[in-house]
Amino acid sequence: MTLIKSISGIRGTIGGKVGDNLTPVDAVKFASAYGTFLKKGSDKLEDERKLKVVIGRDARISGPMIHNLVINTLLGLGIDVIDLGLSTTPTVEIAVPLEKADGGIIITASHNPKQWNALKLLNAKGEFLSGKDGEMILEIAELEAFDFSDVDSLGEITVNDAYMDIHIDEVLNLPLVDAELVAKRKFKVVVDGVNSSGGIIIPKLLEQMGVECVKLFCEPNGHFPHNPEPLKEHLGAICKLVLEEEADFGIVVDPDVDRLAFISNDGEMFGEEYTLVACADYVLSKTPGNTVSNMSSSRALRDITNKHNTNYHASAVGEVNVVALMKSTNSIIGGEGNGGIIYPELHYGRDSLVGVALFLTHLASLDRTVAELRASYPQYYMSKNKIELTPQIDVDAILVAMTEKYKNEEINTIDGVKIDFAENWVHLRKSNTEPIIRIYTEAASQELAENLAIRIIEEIKAVAGI
Repeated sequence: MTLIKSISGIRGTIGGKVGDNLTPVDAVKFASAYGTFLKKGSDKLEDERKLKVVIGRDARISGPMIHNLVINTLLGLGIDVIDLGLSTTPTVEIAVPLEKADGGIIITASHNPKQWNALKLLNAKGEFLSGKDGEMILEIAELEAFDFSDVDSLGEITVNDAYMDIHIDEVLNLPLVDAELVAKRKFKVVVDGVNSSGGIIIPKLLEQMGVECVKLFCEPNGHFPHNPEPLKEHLGAICKLVLEEEADFGIVVDPDVDRLAFISNDGEMFGEEYTLVACADYVLSKTPGNTVSNMSSSRALRDITNKHNTNYHASAVGEVNVVALMKSTNSIIGGEGNGGIIYPELHYGRDSLVGVALFLTHLASLDRTVAELRASYPQYYMSKNKIELTPQIDVDAILVAMTEKYKNEEINTIDGVKIDFAENWVHLRKSNTEPIIRIYTEAASQELAENLAIRIIEEIKAVAGI
């Protein structure tokens, strides 16, 4: 059982002891710290208005419990709450500025299994907090420096369950999304909603774009039918159903709908890394500009960006880092290789709805299948591995040792250690969301990527003595 406190929020497993897991006490403590942080930041406001925070959750089993704890904590601090109920991460991100709110909280552990939950924290722009702000919230939580409101100053709650529909409307209104063109193609698509919010919002979007939708695991009951991380080894059911239904492709999202993967018409993975590649290819063909992805993402985005004669940039891992670099480079699309699409024309956040709509429009404009589209892109293959951490493992010492071992190669240490070889690369870093070391490799074939990963993992184990 685990509790991870980081600048991006608090994440942990449900139950157990206070301080060791995400218990009700920990949820209240961290929500109190966030609300207190917002109140400190509002000291200079000239008016007497109350602060306002937007709250939404995914469908995981512990969601209603944590949801209610967080909402009532904020009310106790004298903060008004706009409650979206069952929602998605990008939906909450869109709602914050539309509601002119001071911040937002999404109650979700994203791709983690059902025993996990988390509080993702947003600023008034509907974007993830900066590292500086996150550190301040951690300090407030540690000191328990909370000052709750008296009975006449409690916050008020407003329920608004319309935002998933509003989100869909915002996506369909984007200039590069052409629902009429898509409808003419009469696509048939299978959707795996992993029994969470995506099982509601993705089919709704497809229906409004004139796409026939075959639903798989779309009942939002929080009982995930497979590991919710959208990786090949977890997606046998939808790969099979795409073939059985003779569908044009399949769509897979994670529980909070900010990660997007496609299944090609031949029942094979389109590749989570290639979600961003395909969407960027379409966007760049219409509106040339720069792109950004994180250091653990495929070289394919760089290649596609170069094809369109624009500039690619690599950031540290983490959405907040991608967004910061996108803003400083005026990039028009970006994201992360885990299937996260960030399209600033709508908002600066990973958004599976935007990815689906752009991909459908791109596909509708081409005379080829999804498998043929995938084959048209540069062919890279990744292996994503991890090593579970124990108190005995010194991650920093491991990274220093690996840097020294490969000092004659191209090394980047802005986020862990990335070693760029001529034909492949490896990226080693400590996860922000799980007690693991991530080992990502990419090469010209799956076998080469996996062999490189095996070699590096053995070297790490030798250094760590495990």
